[in-house]
Amino acid sequence: MKRLLHTNTKVKRGAHGLGLFATGPIKKGEMVAEYWGPVVTDEQLERSRGKYFFELENNLAIDGKDRKNVARYINHSCFPNCEPIENEKQKRIFIKARRNIKAGEEFGYDYGKDYWDEHIKPIGCRCGCGGKGRKKRR
Repeated sequence: MKRLLHTNTKVKRGAHGLGLFATGPIKKGEMVAEYWGPVVTDEQLERSRGKYFFELENNLAIDGKDRKNVARYINHSCFPNCEPIENEKQKRIFIKARRNIKAGEEFGYDYGKDYWDEHIKPIGCRCGCGGKGRKKRR
């Protein structure tokens, strides 16, 4: 199966570790990347110690640990420039630009309340919002 990846993307080190960055302009609505990997059940997810799971509908998740899955490098952002779109029937996740993105910008999307509460809040948000961005958006 062919995996979607925009040509204007590159994994590189940013201010907060590895991230996925735009190497050229990306227009609002364009697909940036596909988050891919084996589809697993919630039970398998609970038994795993992995951290690159993307939860789907119907108690399933995508295990995105493969380093070739460059969408796994998209970091959390309280003020995201992209968003995940689920194709429930195909069990696929596509990352779409929410606005025009300039060359050099890091891609980011909101990982959601559950992930925030469990993984980000205890150590502090590193997206640059100072830990206040998610609260302001509610």
